[in-house]
Amino acid sequence: MSHNHAHAAVNYNRAFVIGVALNVAFVIVEAVYGVLAGSLALLADAGHNLSDVFSLLLAWGASVLATRAATERRTYGLRKATVMAALASAILLLVALGAIAREAVGRLLAPTPVAGSTVILVAGIGVVINTVTALLFMKGRKHDLNIRGAFLHMAADAGVSLGVVVAGVIIMMKGWLWIDPVLSLVIVAVLVVGTWGLLRDSMRYAMDAVPESVDVAAVKEFLLSRPHVDRIHDFHVWPLSTAETALTVHLVVDGSTLDNGFLSSLQEELHERFGIEHSTIQVETCTGENACMLNNDTCV
Repeated sequence: MSHNHAHAAVNYNRAFVIGVALNVAFVIVEAVYGVLAGSLALLADAGHNLSDVFSLLLAWGASVLATRAATERRTYGLRKATVMAALASAILLLVALGAIAREAVGRLLAPTPVAGSTVILVAGIGVVINTVTALLFMKGRKHDLNIRGAFLHMAADAGVSLGVVVAGVIIMMKGWLWIDPVLSLVIVAVLVVGTWGLLRDSMRYAMDAVPESVDVAAVKEFLLSRPHVDRIHDFHVWPLSTAETALTVHLVVDGSTLDNGFLSSLQEELHERFGIEHSTIQVETCTGENACMLNNDTCV
């Protein structure tokens, strides 16, 4: 059976170019001001932001690989690279948040003031740059785990930088040294929730679990409601990538002759109703013995 692939992936190359350029520029600014101001905090944050540049490049590279054509060795192409990138992104972000939390606890036990107005100014620039970068990926974060990973990295940095600015201003006005680590811990706690969801979903995708957006019961009910379809077996739904879903199923029909129009309309409806871009359907008749080797209770 021949079929067409309806790919709904969005091209984020422009967003990645802008995001990487802005963050590389910010890393350079932070490093320079860190040296001039003698601030280890700024130099450390420059190193952290450099890791975010790496995360953006990782997500970008995966999105490019996902567009590569299939080969005889990789018959589905390299679409799963986006899942691997999302998983790596979640792990890197949790490690980074853990490091921030550890530093915050240390500062809570031994409070130290924010290193002057220079740090606050540079952190304020960081809020703007990271927020702008996060907004570039905001729309796609709900439909693509790889893009959600990029969004969360930028949102995390924007949140931490905002915490530095707010804490710095409060310390300068009130002298409350404890506010800086407390704000950092609150921001980390909020970000861990979103990052944990990214880790959970990317692990599920890596294990070929059905995407949350697909209602399996509804898909089965839809297939069984089609004319001439008596029953189904060998039904599978899994993510081809962080943005594409695949389905395979055997339809047992009542013996009527079904043309290609039936199959193409079925594929189109599966795409429109359930967001399934790649469906492979095998048709069998229920007349006589059904000898399909995949029609048994032990079949995966």
